[in-house]
Amino acid sequence: MTMPSAGATRRPASEHRHPCVRCGAQVPLDVSLCERCNPLGLEQPATSQVHGTVFVALVVAIVVLAVAGRAALSGVGPFRADIVHVLPAGPGLAVTLAVLNEGNRAGATTCQLTVTANRGVGVSMIVQSPQIEPGQNREFTTTTERFGSQPVELSVACQSP
Repeated sequence: MTMPSAGATRRPASEHRHPCVRCGAQVPLDVSLCERCNPLGLEQPATSQVHGTVFVALVVAIVVLAVAGRAALSGVGPFRADIVHVLPAGPGLAVTLAVLNEGNRAGATTCQLTVTANRGVGVSMIVQSPQIEPGQNREFTTTTERFGSQPVELSVACQSP
């Protein structure tokens, strides 16, 4: 039997313990379940098994969400948009857009308005369209102060899911 050297210090037993994964009772670091939760002394799961199981569950959840998202968005769009007119409206502009849903399912889109002369660089505005039925064209008006109060030539580009 070896004795610890005079300079060695022992840590209190409480620092070498953690909660049981089921009930929270304090157990040694190399044990997952206390004797009450594992009365037969069955083999404890290895850390790599636990982490591997969690990793696989996360991967499966991400794949399921991706497939569900793809199924929910399939057939929506593409969307084609045109600017019908730009009129002064108080301190800003009233911009009327016509958006066509070329898909086979109803949906909404986001469109980006930019000053045509800037070729997509500089001030822009994102607009959410209302719900548009498949094959339908929908006009809607939005107001903005982002481009000033004098009518200016604007361009529009809409996103497809």
